[in-house]
Amino acid sequence: MRFSTLAAWLDWQAGLNPREIDLGLDRVAAVWDRLGAPPLNAAVITVAGTNGKGSSVAFAEAILRAAGYRCGCYSSPHLLTYNERIRVDGRLADDRSICAAFERIDQARGDTALTYFEFGTLAALLLFADARLDAVVLEVGLGGRLDAVNLMDPDVALITNIALDHQAWLGDDIESIGFEKAGILRAGRPAVFSGRAIPDSIRSRAAELGVNLRVSGEDYRIERKADQWALIADGSRRRSLPMPGMRGAIQIDNAAGAIMALDCIADRLPIEQAAVRAGLIEARVAGRFEVRPGQPTWVLDVAHNPQAAGVLAAMLGDYFVRGSTIAVCGMLDDKDAAGVAEVLKPRFDSWHLVDLSSQPRGLGAGQLAERMATVLDPDKVQLDHSVDAALAHVADTCGPDDLIVVFGSFLTVGAAMQWLDGNATKASA
Repeated sequence: MRFSTLAAWLDWQAGLNPREIDLGLDRVAAVWDRLGAPPLNAAVITVAGTNGKGSSVAFAEAILRAAGYRCGCYSSPHLLTYNERIRVDGRLADDRSICAAFERIDQARGDTALTYFEFGTLAALLLFADARLDAVVLEVGLGGRLDAVNLMDPDVALITNIALDHQAWLGDDIESIGFEKAGILRAGRPAVFSGRAIPDSIRSRAAELGVNLRVSGEDYRIERKADQWALIADGSRRRSLPMPGMRGAIQIDNAAGAIMALDCIADRLPIEQAAVRAGLIEARVAGRFEVRPGQPTWVLDVAHNPQAAGVLAAMLGDYFVRGSTIAVCGMLDDKDAAGVAEVLKPRFDSWHLVDLSSQPRGLGAGQLAERMATVLDPDKVQLDHSVDAALAHVADTCGPDDLIVVFGSFLTVGAAMQWLDGNATKASA
């Protein structure tokens, strides 16, 4: 074996391909063929979109498992450990299994310079093929059409909200981005769009392929009440559904999309109402308006584009705070930092901008401040050299009734989780 530890494998993979993001299916497809293209022998659900993918995957997985099915899930990025990306029947894949899969891929790839993400995708697929699963839920990493996950032909495709993000790779407008997301559609196979405004490019591509596309607000609708909701579609009614365990009105949209996707393959994997209810309550995704109660209260949210920031802003508007609300934000270079600040500015009394320049594509605190300069009052902004430094300073100076919100990147939230786990006493003085 080339390496004996998962950390060593990942460090090596990060530099194998000179491009961190190198979209295209040729490399990954060729290596998959050399691996023997082992069949998954499971129903495949592929999820693409700009925001809401992780929550939709979690709902689908939780419902399937509540129904008694063995399910594999592949998602990205991770927050604390790489193993979070690959789940087999509800458990994180262990280091040994992942390393063994990496070794098989390394032996098969020859001189093909796979990316970090391509290695991970192939490893997940190998583990799923070996696990004798009933269903596999795959989250697209970036885009859809040229993403390594699109190597698999889904039995049903789910596309969530579409917004501007990753424009350098996906295009500068919603229609271009929609076209890339529509790349996961397959001729004659069903698909669901769970967002609130479907791009014409997705609708057109579905028509070209003869896809039975079910669109939120058109082919199914949500009826909301104070403490429950209903999902109404042609020939299908699921009433008296419990509110999702994850916070936010948007989670009902994500849950509805996941349920509709599962309904599309109900002939293969039928699901009773009791399993739907249980899955809605049990589904969780770390870092999505994750509240850590105490004095002060902390909220962790991976919002990193204006649309996601809008959801975060709405949720903060519904959250009662006696004291001040403090932002801790770190972002990547390809994100619309000014757009995020514009949406969230009314929600915060002060801002701590953190330095992520040591990370790939990470912005320095000064760079982030420059991008937000036209939006934020400089008197309300402080620069910190790391997430840890920002959290330590905020914890020392805030009041017990304050709310501290950490957001802007998976890297920022992951670092905050580690700091909070290691400084529980200091975080809630």
